[in-house]
Amino acid sequence: MPTVRTWRAVLGVCVLGVGLAAVPATAHAQTPVLCSERALVAAITAANAVGGDTLALTPGCTYTLTSAHGGGPDGPVGLPPVTAPITLLGLGNTIARDPGAPPFRILQVEGASNVPDTHGQLSMAGVTIRGGSAVTPYPGGGIANLGGTLSLVASSVTGNTAVAGGGIYTDNGAVSLTTSSVTGNSATVSGGGIYVNSGGVTTLVSTISGNTPDNCAPSGSVPGCG
Repeated sequence: MPTVRTWRAVLGVCVLGVGLAAVPATAHAQTPVLCSERALVAAITAANAVGGDTLALTPGCTYTLTSAHGGGPDGPVGLPPVTAPITLLGLGNTIARDPGAPPFRILQVEGASNVPDTHGQLSMAGVTIRGGSAVTPYPGGGIANLGGTLSLVASSVTGNTAVAGGGIYTDNGAVSLTTSSVTGNSATVSGGGIYVNSGGVTTLVSTISGNTPDNCAPSGSVPGCG
């Protein structure tokens, strides 16, 4: 399985606080984020610029993304790619792509293993990621972890689509799921729930089920995933 950057050529040929060990030591005091797409985009941009932050989402808010706010060689992304240690603290929050918006994945984490001079670490608690649709031939419909660290606590990734890794795609990175779920995602090739190109995924009291055409790929890449 090639990296995200070689998918085009390949296809041409064929709760809060529980387990939040990934909260960055450099995090600032919590920054509240108003309930709007613009506010969330601005907050992540600012957090990247200052080397990391903890963003407190408005309780119960659904952040609906109407356009991509990031892109480049890995395809369009709804929110600015995470290049620093960032924590999203939610309480019944959803970050979703507007069904009428053009295709894009919701989140992207960039680490030095894949993208030089970046230190992307994303921790989420109490957040649902929904409706992402990565543009073919790019993988990772909900979240693409490209050499960074991704930690989900009491969170959900659902209803996302991509060529591979409909829910989550990870390459050269680390992913951990704690009391979280990856369900109802789909891929046109494999890894409807999670696709592991390289790196590792760990789970604790979490569910990966109901994804098509399979839950995890390659087979055996995610311990306990059928």
